[in-house]
Amino acid sequence: MDTMFLSSYPDLGDPVLITKLQSLKLVVFDVDGVLTDGGLFYGDQGEAMKRFNVKDGVAMKLLPKWGIQVAVITAKDSVPLRQRMSDLNVEHFYPGCHNKAAAFDELVARLSVESEEAAYIGDDVIDLQVMPKVGVAMCPADAHVLVQRYCPLVLNKAAGEGVAREVADIILSTRMSLEAAYEFAQKPEFEK
Repeated sequence: MDTMFLSSYPDLGDPVLITKLQSLKLVVFDVDGVLTDGGLFYGDQGEAMKRFNVKDGVAMKLLPKWGIQVAVITAKDSVPLRQRMSDLNVEHFYPGCHNKAAAFDELVARLSVESEEAAYIGDDVIDLQVMPKVGVAMCPADAHVLVQRYCPLVLNKAAGEGVAREVADIILSTRMSLEAAYEFAQKPEFEK
């Protein structure tokens, strides 16, 4: 456990929350307002661009190396979004999903993961469909107030500023030092 890192999160003084974080097998992310800042850039053909934080990419590739599956459930769908998920090899990807609860239920059943072994990171009221189902709900610092009220862990990062990386750091630091956690990411083959 990386107690030095964890000490910067007052909510992580709760041993029950630490135990839940240590038992996670699946982390599910929303996209707009979590992995992006929520801004939408439209061109003549629809959504033309999306800005992602490269630090999140490291997190989404690192978590599976430690046995924690990554999924994305999002109400939006676009070519840039599909490209980013492909670049990160996100196997469990649910674009254009308006019934996030049903998608989550199907996902945990398919993966044979208990709901309590999953975390969900969202920013807006649609994400409240899933948050009551999971072991740990988290949100960015600038999430809607109703979502913040629900989450036992409000992150330090705002949307698009490396939320997934912060989530990965928190989860992995409950299990080992961050130096040990990032050994995989230092190898040349990690970026492939």
